[in-house]
Amino acid sequence: MDNENLNQNQPANRPDDNSKEWKLIEKVLMDMQGEQKRARRWGIFFKALTFIYLFAIIWLLRMPGEHGTEMLPEGNYAAVIEVNGVIAADQDASADALIGALRDAFDDEKALGVILRINSPGGSPVQAGYVYDEIKRLKETRPDFPVYAVIMDLGASGAYYIAAAADEIYADKASLVGSIGVVGSGFGFVKAMEKFGVERRQYTAGEHKGFLDPFLPENEDEKAFWQGVLKVTHKQFIEQVKLGRGERLKDDPNLFSGLVWSGEQALDLGLIDGLASSSQIAREKLDTEELVNFTYQPSPWDELVKRFGASMGRGFATLLTEQTLSLR
Repeated sequence: MDNENLNQNQPANRPDDNSKEWKLIEKVLMDMQGEQKRARRWGIFFKALTFIYLFAIIWLLRMPGEHGTEMLPEGNYAAVIEVNGVIAADQDASADALIGALRDAFDDEKALGVILRINSPGGSPVQAGYVYDEIKRLKETRPDFPVYAVIMDLGASGAYYIAAAADEIYADKASLVGSIGVVGSGFGFVKAMEKFGVERRQYTAGEHKGFLDPFLPENEDEKAFWQGVLKVTHKQFIEQVKLGRGERLKDDPNLFSGLVWSGEQALDLGLIDGLASSSQIAREKLDTEELVNFTYQPSPWDELVKRFGASMGRGFATLLTEQTLSLR
């Protein structure tokens, strides 16, 4: 009995406070506590990062494209609109983007005139035609508002189509100018299919609905028809250039052959009016040192998608399987 009471009154056995076992237990507990603190800190960090990421995506989605985002000078200035790259509906140099910028420039009371700064190989005749017609229309609304085209490295085909609507065209002596022609391009895979034993199955309603199918043998009648379409489009292109340039064009049989010339040669042929840069035109023609960029700027989201190449696969498929008509 006495022994049992004695055992109950004794303290539970535990390591001495200064023993190695107790220090080890303390170290394990402290490490566990530190790990928990670090886990909480990382949890807060990743939650904050996720919030910032989602906020950025929402902001990018809501951010519209703008024209001329730079600070405007106090005085008058030249409105610069850049025609860069291929002229097509889904590119920076689309008719919608260029026409929107042109309208903004014509509506701006502080703008003294427009300088189209061109660096493009051409593209869609439809898109180029839209821009050409809109320049002509806008000039009727404000006849004293001049439009100058300045060709940088390249102003060919559809790009020259647009330039022809300007009052005057300028370029560098080494610029490439012209290429007044039309091209329809595609591929043919018939022999490759035969080699690999691939059979084409296409079902259509309409004698020529499979017109220019790259997986079928070329039809001579359809080839002749397509050549006729190209000639009509070429004729329209020539007429618009003549309308824009008038008697300044020299009588040269190669002028509308699709050839391209240096700026110096283009000057001799009447395709351009002189050799000058954008800033030089602003000084000498518009009497200002100030240039304000009115070029349409895509939204940050659109730019992000473009950088990731979301449309690359679609563009590659189009290149392989479709006949395309372009001024280049």
